[in-house]
Amino acid sequence: MTRTVYVNGEYLPEAEAKVSIFDRGFLFADAVYEVTSVLDGKLIDFEGHAVRLRRSLDELEMAEPCTKDELLEIHRRLVELNGIEEGLVYLQVSRGSDGDRDFVFPSADTDPSLVLFTQNKPGLADSPAAQKGAKIISIEDIRWGRRDIKTVQLLYPSMGKMMAKKAGCDDAWLVEDGYVTEGTSNNAYFVKNGKIITRPLSNDILHGITRKAVLRMAAEAQMEIEERLFTIDEAKEADEAFTTSASAFVMPVVEIDGVALGDGTPGPIAKRLREIYLDESRKAAV
Repeated sequence: MTRTVYVNGEYLPEAEAKVSIFDRGFLFADAVYEVTSVLDGKLIDFEGHAVRLRRSLDELEMAEPCTKDELLEIHRRLVELNGIEEGLVYLQVSRGSDGDRDFVFPSADTDPSLVLFTQNKPGLADSPAAQKGAKIISIEDIRWGRRDIKTVQLLYPSMGKMMAKKAGCDDAWLVEDGYVTEGTSNNAYFVKNGKIITRPLSNDILHGITRKAVLRMAAEAQMEIEERLFTIDEAKEADEAFTTSASAFVMPVVEIDGVALGDGTPGPIAKRLREIYLDESRKAAV
């Protein structure tokens, strides 16, 4: 089946979708994005993604392309048109194009570009990867300083994924000034003596929507949480570890830089948080 996508007000077959070669998202990575999961044909934590999108746009002084209600309708329409039961909706807003290439921002009346598409991911909730757990490596974090803005500047995270793949692993955690910041596309946690430890929010990491939900649910389940800086060596000595993201939910980590955590299988806290998150998110889905 040909996938239907959304480009600047139109629903189109993907082969017919196009944006200007002068679009600033293409030329300067002057764009932000969000990814919303779909379970049972419904959107998971759409409100959180919409709020973060607004924040990213505000931080970059970029115009909103439409209202939140209109955005929700576009998401729902794409899910329906493409028959998505389990999968993802990708959204990207760029500063648009004024018909040429210039480092200076275009005039304020330049329309932003809005693009959305779906990805069909059957078995997303029952991922075999979550049953096995992820193996990660650590790499230096050399990204720009505003990681709290969800921009499309993803070259280095992509390179990090490839470094991990070449090492026979699944992902990488980024380390700056001796401390773990986050994963290439997720927030990072480890568990020691029953306590969940993760880096506090700042400009250094993405303010994860799934992170916020999982920490709230962990607190409600009477789990102990500590937000502080931590080293990769601390994580290697953990009882278990995990990551959170909109596309993988809660993903157990079973190995860091070749060191097995616990007995080398997904730990009980990560598994329980994944169960809670999926159950609660399905109930609240729109």
